[in-house]
Amino acid sequence: MVSAAASDAYDYVIVGGGSSGCVLAHRLSARPQNRVLLIEAGKDTPPGQVPAEILDTLPAAVFHGTKHTWPGLMVTTTPIGHNSGERPPTRFYEQGRVMGGGSSINAQVANRGLPRDYDEWERRGAEGWNWDKVLPYFKKLERDLDFDGPMHGKDGPLPIGRTPRDKWPVFAKVLAETYKAAGYEDLKDQNGDRFDDGYFPVTSSQEDGHRVSVAMAYLTPDVRQRPNLTILPETKVRKILFEGKRAIGVTAETSGGERTFRAGKEVILTAGALQTPAFLMRAGIGPADHLKSHGIDVLVDRPGVGQDLQDHVGLYICAYLKKASRPPRTVRKPQYAALRFSSSGEGALPSDLYITAGTHTAWHGMGRRLAYFFVWLNKPYSTGRVTLTSPEAGLLPQVEFDLLSDSRDMARLSEGARFLSKLTQTAPMRDIIEDAFPAVFNQKVREMMIVNPYNTFKLEAIGTLLDGPKAFRKFLIRKGITGGTTLADLAADPSLMEEYLRTKSMGVWHPSCTAKMGRADDPRAVVDPQGRVYGIEGLRVSDASVMPNLPTANTNIPTIMIAEKIADAILSA
Repeated sequence: MVSAAASDAYDYVIVGGGSSGCVLAHRLSARPQNRVLLIEAGKDTPPGQVPAEILDTLPAAVFHGTKHTWPGLMVTTTPIGHNSGERPPTRFYEQGRVMGGGSSINAQVANRGLPRDYDEWERRGAEGWNWDKVLPYFKKLERDLDFDGPMHGKDGPLPIGRTPRDKWPVFAKVLAETYKAAGYEDLKDQNGDRFDDGYFPVTSSQEDGHRVSVAMAYLTPDVRQRPNLTILPETKVRKILFEGKRAIGVTAETSGGERTFRAGKEVILTAGALQTPAFLMRAGIGPADHLKSHGIDVLVDRPGVGQDLQDHVGLYICAYLKKASRPPRTVRKPQYAALRFSSSGEGALPSDLYITAGTHTAWHGMGRRLAYFFVWLNKPYSTGRVTLTSPEAGLLPQVEFDLLSDSRDMARLSEGARFLSKLTQTAPMRDIIEDAFPAVFNQKVREMMIVNPYNTFKLEAIGTLLDGPKAFRKFLIRKGITGGTTLADLAADPSLMEEYLRTKSMGVWHPSCTAKMGRADDPRAVVDPQGRVYGIEGLRVSDASVMPNLPTANTNIPTIMIAEKIADAILSA
């Protein structure tokens, strides 16, 4: 029996102040009799104190070291066994550790995905999660600034909008013309009632020239003043507490030392697809053999915990942006138009490829002189895993994405990369860009992008050199950036393309599916369609980890939808 002070007793203890956690704190505390505690490991961003880099429409928070991300979170993306069986190299993975989670640091693309994504969820055992059942929750979360009608919400907490086309920079207008010339239709609305291939304005959760995180939208001053809601930032949950097979609370490391917080009704994990499975496994919920190997007593054997990890995978191409086509320095928003299109061949699915592109690749002088194009695989087959490195609380898990481990993914991303390479060579694009090259985002580049005086000086100097003679620019790109690999080389040699993608492609920061919803008799399922952990009472999961598979979408809006729907299930019980 665990005792706790009366002040530390709540009905619901929410572990993680990311997108889902903020939604649940808002919705559950709206009922006055519910005592709700929201715990976040990172800093709070209360109204009037939101950092400038989080408000910036250029996703600038990731350029501030680990100020708003988990330090030390390293992952592998290449499958084990590549390069003659050697373990692949690790790379830092940017995951939000701040109130609002990913919504405070990501690109804030408000993309729902396609109806087939959610119809497939239901076929995989997530009963009640088909398109018709999730659409009301997509509408509930949003306050669409541009569209009305049966596909859009007007009264939700989160503003959803698009930049009017007459305010697009030259680059975005030419990009749209290029898509049209390639035979794609203008769909007008990314989240409208057209679900086929085409281009559209990028939809984002921004308003009045600044970003709006889920923390800003859902944890408003009025919400924060509710006497039944407690928010604890900079507090690290150490473990989940149980009586038998019932979760009764958590212990957490606070500024005043370790404290116990009792949950009279439920503990709700909203720590994300990389950390939520680690919490479950350290609590004895997961693959029995793996838990035993770490000396953890098995509470419930659920083989799917930590398995089926997915992320979208893509390739960056950058290009020198001619001076006449550069937006003013005051224009910070990088992307305006996007394209979804279909691959062909083995494993092809409708709209399984996506291109986003823009200017202002980064905050610095070099970034202002480059345009970027990013093609990613919208429906991957490859899966990875999250496993424990130690049973000790606070140690980050081992994350292996195994991107492109399925040959169907390699073939389709290669096709998308060749298409993008051709697109950069079309006549309209050649009028505004030149010297397109394959780009990488590795540890060296990441360190160069951190905001500090040294990088400011160095990258402004490199930017000035890019504006120099064309021959010198080509030399600088070939020798200093790409190492000699050109787009023409990749397009002409399938084996070189495959090797390049396997080692240089990257995830899109959309981890998901590591505690997926499904039927009780599915050994890979971890939670039921209401997010309740199988075999345990009083423990629920509500974040991207419960997705049965990855939707054709950026994952932030689907994650908010999940939280809205699960909150409704809790309040309706």
